[in-house]
Amino acid sequence: MAAVAAILSSLPSSSSSSKFSKYQSYPSAPPPCRVVCRGGSQPPPLVTTDFQFALHDALDSSGINTTHAREARQNFMSQIKRLSSIEREISISINRRVDLAKTALYIAAEDDSLISHSSVALPVDAFVERLDDLSMGFCTNNSSALKSSPEMLLDSLEKFLYVKKGFQRSTMKSQLEPRSLYLHSVLTHRSGSAVMLALIYSEILKMLRLWSLLDFDCEIFFPHDNHGLPRGYHKQKSKESDHQHILTSLTLLEKVGCVFFLLAFISSSNMHDEIAQNWDTHMVQTLILRNLKEAFWPFQNDHTKSLFLRAAHAADCVDTSKTFEGSGAQLASAKAAQHRLDRGVWTSVHFGDMRRALSACERLILLESDPKELRDYSVLLYHCGFYEQSLQYLKLYKEKGSSLQKQASNKLSSLEEDAVEKLMIRLDLISMEEGWIKPSHVRNFLGNNSEPW
Repeated sequence: MAAVAAILSSLPSSSSSSKFSKYQSYPSAPPPCRVVCRGGSQPPPLVTTDFQFALHDALDSSGINTTHAREARQNFMSQIKRLSSIEREISISINRRVDLAKTALYIAAEDDSLISHSSVALPVDAFVERLDDLSMGFCTNNSSALKSSPEMLLDSLEKFLYVKKGFQRSTMKSQLEPRSLYLHSVLTHRSGSAVMLALIYSEILKMLRLWSLLDFDCEIFFPHDNHGLPRGYHKQKSKESDHQHILTSLTLLEKVGCVFFLLAFISSSNMHDEIAQNWDTHMVQTLILRNLKEAFWPFQNDHTKSLFLRAAHAADCVDTSKTFEGSGAQLASAKAAQHRLDRGVWTSVHFGDMRRALSACERLILLESDPKELRDYSVLLYHCGFYEQSLQYLKLYKEKGSSLQKQASNKLSSLEEDAVEKLMIRLDLISMEEGWIKPSHVRNFLGNNSEPW
């Protein structure tokens, strides 16, 4: 650490009038010891929400201790409450209000607790230290690059990250595997999704800014292909087309959480256009969660349909006469998925995991990124047998998503709204019976102790 401090102290300090001065909260020459640039480890203040979610209570009722999962959710909420309307549009490379790395680790900590049932919480602070060590390691091994041109500094950073440290993009085959979607696993195995690599890159840039070692306007070019790596560039010398690749905090968290990027949809022009226009701080969070939601959705058949339509089809709420007839393999897959759920069996990530799908939906609802998350959560609750709560969230979707329903003109949206109406009618009929029909026990796919990932 003393060597790093000597390197930092030998570099010229930034002017107090620098446009990045509002992001700097430390002197330009840190003391000769580990520099702690993040908040302490004290528990965050309790954050309350109007939403009455089902997952944690259901697991508690089946005898599973959710203390660590609830603590991780509280930590997640304490971060996202800092997302103002402006912060949602801020690039991850200059975001300072929300600690994206900690937020991603809190997501991983909750899911780890849900699946492993460990008596020990995921060591979030230890993985935060790994990120800090990456930044310190870069400074130690690249002192000359820190004094050179912006282009040389970024080139040295990418060689350090992708060559010396060996971080690489996960293959198409493994993009929806848990290892590539959780930050702690990517830091351990050094292979992950483009979103996770962009997050790690942005964390190093953030530390360089805090130490006044980055005095130019740097952005991260986020790749829209299946093989490219996130790379930094000098924004003032960039082309206007580069700005479409800027990743925002909201997008990252949305899609880290639930890969909205279905492997089957990744080449879709409509999906590509949406991605190209929406990379801000709030979207980074959404991206994280949507990645997880897609990876663990219990109905993995027919990727030409939306997640909701797959679940609605399994619940027999889709009029198949209005859709193309699926192949024999797709029909068999749909029946197998429903059979697994009826028996409460969770097999592998390729066949979904109801617990992690529910947790991703609940966190996306807290982000308030899309009213359709209420609808998707509702259909999962229906499959769990929580009919009263399913109806409540479906009504909330009808209320908040009314403007979206009016714009539902394409074939896919019309099918989705037809399925919503059928599900609503079914839940209304159930509610008219004498008392709600509640499951006599929590479904096994919530309480079953599967192997940790």
